[in-house]
Amino acid sequence: MPGPLGFALVTDAPLDVNEHVAAVSTPASGAVVTFIGQVRDHDPDAAGRVTGLDYSAHPDAGRIIGEIAGRVRAQHPLVTLCVSHRIGHLDVGDLALVAAVSSAHRAVAFAACEALVEAVKAEVPIWKKQYEADGAHTWVGLT
Repeated sequence: MPGPLGFALVTDAPLDVNEHVAAVSTPASGAVVTFIGQVRDHDPDAAGRVTGLDYSAHPDAGRIIGEIAGRVRAQHPLVTLCVSHRIGHLDVGDLALVAAVSSAHRAVAFAACEALVEAVKAEVPIWKKQYEADGAHTWVGLT
């Protein structure tokens, strides 16, 4: 039996991994795969140590993340999935992206989770302004 689409959000609220896992967990779930993208203290685009960042999004970002989730769900009809991307100010260690996918079997869940995360990163119009320890900042994802 095909699983449902959980939720797909762009939000300024802190992300909760357990909420994502609960949203995709069903009695038929033999595998639950999660992806957690968190703010790190370095980046190839930064000259120094990253201390935090601000994510901003196009007004259509919520619609687009929903379309991506629906598309991935259509390509992997035996999964249940959800995904959220945070916007606003995040400190090092904060969660920026959480995806969860469940299926009866792990290979299907892994494949769908990878497709979901890669599409969100490539297609959702979200940009980040990185702050460095010396006070410098860099915009990433504007092109």
